[in-house]
Order: sequence, then C-alpha cells, then structure tokens
Amino acid sequence: MKKIILWLVVLTLGIILMSCAKEEKMKETSENPFFTEWTTPFGTPPFDQIKEEHYKPAFLEGMKRQQQEIQAIIDSPEPPTFANTIEALARSGEFLTRVENVFDNLLSANTNDTLQAIAKEMAPLLSKHYDDIYLNAKLFERIKAVYNQKDNLQLTQEQKTLLEKYFKDFVRAGANLDESKKARLREINQELSVLTLKFGENILKEDNAFELVIDKKEDLVGLPDNVIAAAAEAAKERGKEGKWVFTLHKPSMIPFLQYSPRRELREKIFKAYINRGNNNNEYDNKAIVARIIALRIEKAHLLGYKTHAHYILEENMAKNPDNVYKLLYQIWKPALKKAKEEARELQKLIEAEGQNFKLQPWDWWYYAEKLKKQKYNLDEEMLRPYFKLENVIQGVFTLANKLYGLQFVERTDIPKYHPDVRVFEVKEADGTHVGILYTDYFPRASKRGGAWMNSFRKEYKINGQRITPIICNVGNFSKPTPDKPALLSYDEVTTLFHEFGHALHGLLSDCTYRRLSGTAVPRDFVELPSQIMENWVGEPEMLKLFAHHYQTGEPIPDALIEKIHKARFFNQGFATVEYLAAAFLDMDWHTLTEPVAEDKVLDFEKQSLDRIGLIPEIIVRYRSPYFSHIFAGGYSAGYYSYIWSEVLDADAFEAFKEKGLFDRATAQSFRENILAKGGSEDPMTLYIRFRGAPPKVEPLLKRRGLLN
Repeated sequence: MKKIILWLVVLTLGIILMSCAKEEKMKETSENPFFTEWTTPFGTPPFDQIKEEHYKPAFLEGMKRQQQEIQAIIDSPEPPTFANTIEALARSGEFLTRVENVFDNLLSANTNDTLQAIAKEMAPLLSKHYDDIYLNAKLFERIKAVYNQKDNLQLTQEQKTLLEKYFKDFVRAGANLDESKKARLREINQELSVLTLKFGENILKEDNAFELVIDKKEDLVGLPDNVIAAAAEAAKERGKEGKWVFTLHKPSMIPFLQYSPRRELREKIFKAYINRGNNNNEYDNKAIVARIIALRIEKAHLLGYKTHAHYILEENMAKNPDNVYKLLYQIWKPALKKAKEEARELQKLIEAEGQNFKLQPWDWWYYAEKLKKQKYNLDEEMLRPYFKLENVIQGVFTLANKLYGLQFVERTDIPKYHPDVRVFEVKEADGTHVGILYTDYFPRASKRGGAWMNSFRKEYKINGQRITPIICNVGNFSKPTPDKPALLSYDEVTTLFHEFGHALHGLLSDCTYRRLSGTAVPRDFVELPSQIMENWVGEPEMLKLFAHHYQTGEPIPDALIEKIHKARFFNQGFATVEYLAAAFLDMDWHTLTEPVAEDKVLDFEKQSLDRIGLIPEIIVRYRSPYFSHIFAGGYSAGYYSYIWSEVLDADAFEAFKEKGLFDRATAQSFRENILAKGGSEDPMTLYIRFRGAPPKVEPLLKRRGLLN
C-alpha cells in the first residue's frame, strides 16, 4: 500500500512539474515576438519588443519548423510535382527566414558581445540544418524526378528558373556525393561558418581598438574645421574631452590622410588601417585566412571542381576564371600606366616643396588632394557644404521619383533598432504601397565598416498576393557636429546613391518566389542596379536638384560643377589600380589547388601583387587579413564583380544619355527588365532585352579616362 501511495505521489508530482514546464514554455513563447504575428505597420520587425534572449529559442523553433515542412514534402504519398515539391520547398522556412533576417542585419549594424556569442553558437547549428536539407537523399530524389520531366511541364519562365536553380543548388551542395564525402562536407561547412564569423568579428574589434589621440592643437594644422569638430566629438564620446580622436572609420581617417601635413601621424593611422588582422594578437586573421582557403580548396575538390573559383563562377555571368582574368588584365594595363603617371606627378610636387623623401602610400591622399587643388582649384571641402546628408537623401528620392514615379514618406510610427535610423514608406505614383526602407548612415562602435543594403523581408507572392519588401541601407558617413549638420564627401554621396540602387533592386522586385526575388542574382550582375545610380551624381542637371548649400540654400554654382567635370579623370589610375589589385588577389587565392601555410599568407599576397606589377606607392584596397568581402562576406572569387558590373552599368547608362537623363520610357524598361526580374531569368538575356545588345567595355574605359 505504501509503495502504491508513494508511486501516486511521484506520478502526481511529475504531472504537476510537466504542467508547470508546459506553462513556462507557453509563457516563454507568448512573450517572444518571433512566435506571434507582427501587428506593426506593414509587418515591420517590432524592434521595441525584440530582446536578445528571444533569438536563440526562435532560431531553434525556426529550424524545427522547417525540418517538419521538409519531412512533409518527403512523406507526401503523391508523386512529385512542381507544386508539392519545388513550390513547397520554396515556401518552407518562412519562420526561420524571419528570425535570420532580423538577427543578421543587427549583427552587422548594431552588434554587441551577446549577439556575437549567439551567432557563434547558432552558426554550426544552422550549417547542419541547411546541410540536412541539401544533403537529404529522399528530398533530392523528388526534386530530380520533377527536374527530369521539366520539358513536359507547363511552367512559366520563373518556374523553370526556380526548378533549375534548386536542382543545381542540391548538386552543388553535395547531393550526389556518397555518405562519407557528405559527412566530410558537413564538417567543412560547419567549420567555415564559424571561421567567417570570427574573421569579421576580429576586424570589428581591431577597428574599435585603434585611436589616434591628439592633445596638441598644433597637430591639427591643415585639417578642416568640420574634421576637427568631428574628432573633438569622437574624443568626448570616449571620455577624452579636450582632446581629438581619429579612428579607422573612413569618415575620420580619409580626411586626416587628405589634409594633415603631419607625415608621421599620417603614417601611423595608415599603417594601423592596413595592418588590421595582422598584429600577431588575439585578433590576428592570418591563420583564419589559411584555414578558410584550405577548406574551400577541399570542398571544391570534393564537389568535383578544379578550384573554389571554378565552383563559384559556374553560376556567375563570367562562367570561369579565364574570363575574369581576361577582363581584369584588359583594364589593368591602361590603369597601371595611368597610376604610374600619377605617381610621378605627385613625386614632382613633393620635390617642388623642397622635400627629399620618396612618395609612400600614406602620402598619396595628401598630395593628390594638393594636386587637385593646384590643377583644378578644387578640393573636397569646397564640395561638402553642398552635400548635406538630408539634401542628398532627398536628391536620391527625387531621382527615383523622376525615373520611376516613386514617393518616399517618412514614418515615425514604425519601430527602429537604433536612434540613428530613419524609416520611409515607399509608394508608387498612384499611392500604392511598394515597401519600407530603413536608412542608417552614421558610424558607431556597434556597426561594422563599409556600406551595404539588406532585407528584413524580401518581396514574394502567396496565392497571387504580393508580400511587400522591407529593405535597409546602412552606411558609415560623416556625422553631424554640434555646429554643423552631416556634410558628406563626394565619395560618400556616390556611395549613398550606390546603396540606394541596391535598395531599388529589392523594393521594385516583382517575383513570385523569395529564392529569385530582388538581389538574388549572380554576384557579377548584382552590382549593375547599384552602380548605374552613381552615374547621375556628377551630372549637372542632377546636381542642381539636390546639391544646395546647407546655409544659404543656393544650388551648387556652375563654376564648381565645371571643376567637378574637369577633375572627373583625376586620380582614376590610383582608384582603378587599388581596386583591381584586390580583385586579382581574390582570384589568386581562389584559383589555388593546394593550401598555403599560415606563416606564408603574406608571402602569397606579395607574390600575387608582384605578379601584376603593383607599384609600391599604392597599397591593395584590401589586404588579405582584413579582406572581409571574401573571407567574411559573399564575394569569394567574386570581388571582380564590381568592375564586371561597371562594364554593364557604363554601357547601360549610355541609353539614358542617348534618350535623356530622366527618360521615363528608358527607366521603365530598366525597371521591367532588370529591377523587377530579380534572378528569374539569365542575366545576359535580361540585359540584352533592356539594351538591345551585349555590353561593350569601351564606355567604362572612356568614363575612367583610360582610353588613349
């Protein structure tokens, strides 16, 4: 009897504990915004409710739900069809995608130690999760069954592309490998997912660790007032009031290199910048570079490719490394010749000042700025007053209105993830809702360097209903100071227009499937919509619309526009060479067939740059230990894409020059054939449909002043 009573007590306690645990789980779920429908305007992320502790359970739940969705496809008793297999796969993972989109954006734009720890914990789990999908033999059998009958199916062009891409995705992910090779591939993918995160984290910490602290006013000689004010503000933020702080963020570093006559200080900040990830400390990236390259080589060989570059380029417009190298060398030769001429000019200027040192990379910006002032009576600070950030934003909105009829209405009722963020509703000319655009333009310790576009939600359709996109543009531009608004450099204006072009690609997408929408295009096509926007910046007709003096409101004078026009080829040898050198370095790393030892990483880099004849006065734009595009981003064997796309955009902009800068018919064709289509068709087919012919390289060489 006692045993029975004891058993009943234990059973009762167990039921109570299970009930309590269930209630706790339900409470945890109900309090987590990811588990509820978002009632914010347009279903935007409720940043005011999302807490750090919400991410991990949401990630785990998202993976669990997608696993169940995939299992349902596999277990279907019906024969495989496009609808029950391909479309079902395309629709799967919606919960997980929502979590990933929010988390990944904040990890880049507003990170902290907690988010980075979550990222490290989730990276191998997510890698395993996606491998479980793409290496699932039963799922692949169903996809293959649909693919094998594709010619007999009545599919739209977008459906054909989706089927083709999924089939290739699975093959390229290792679906045809035997079990032992699949197991090894899983290990490689999981290790790579952690290494690439660590690489980017190290660079962020190196960026934030360096400060050039100036406590003597005489060391500020030559620097513009707004640069000094920004440095004083940076010092105040760091508890160094009464001093001036310069950082490795470009709005701080570049003006210092341009204007400071203190050569030893220029050298100090420049060397700190080019040695990030290469300081033999806990943030050193050389071992990570060597390991990433080794793993990518092994993965390429496992999948049957000669090199990682062959694996990547198969799906790009370039198709193979030979085509990439051919284009790079075609531009390299005239660019290097031009850069050597520029170096000689700068050396003459040094000697004319009575100096007897040889031009070094930390001197280039300073003497180039001097030479530009001398030759064209133009310097960066003459332009900044006309590029107030708010005016530039309005300028790019005006351009989008003139081209596509779009309206941008600021919304203050939509939650933001940081006070610097602004939110705009994008509408068609008739008021139809298009999407949401977040802008986040100022540097901070919680944000990685550079500028980018991303999506909190991509555009797609369910049962014919358009799910509208939620897009963000993020930058690191010059901040306002206590007595001046944010005044941008000409380069920053160009970057803002560039990223806005990416945003339009996401906003104006008109695709049925997330897998194909917006910027889901080959890497060497994705920069066309962004880079074409840069072309309008220097056009007099465009400048008059937005370049107004921040104090007087007067439009930029014709005389200053004429100076910009005359100086358009200035320093183009330098700009082209430092970029192309990085593109060569990327390709050289990723056409390797054997790994490189950790202690040989910099030797390999030197050999790569010596091979193309890079002059010592110019440093490659990204050295290997901080080349985040290829070791922490999605541009491995793809950094050439910018120049490949520039061939496209220079050629494409000729259409606007021929028909009119704001010609609506040309813009409508670009929207319908490029922006709206995403990755739903072959990119060259789309380009020819817009332009009427394949692109030519001559407009690019002409625009950069590299034609003889």
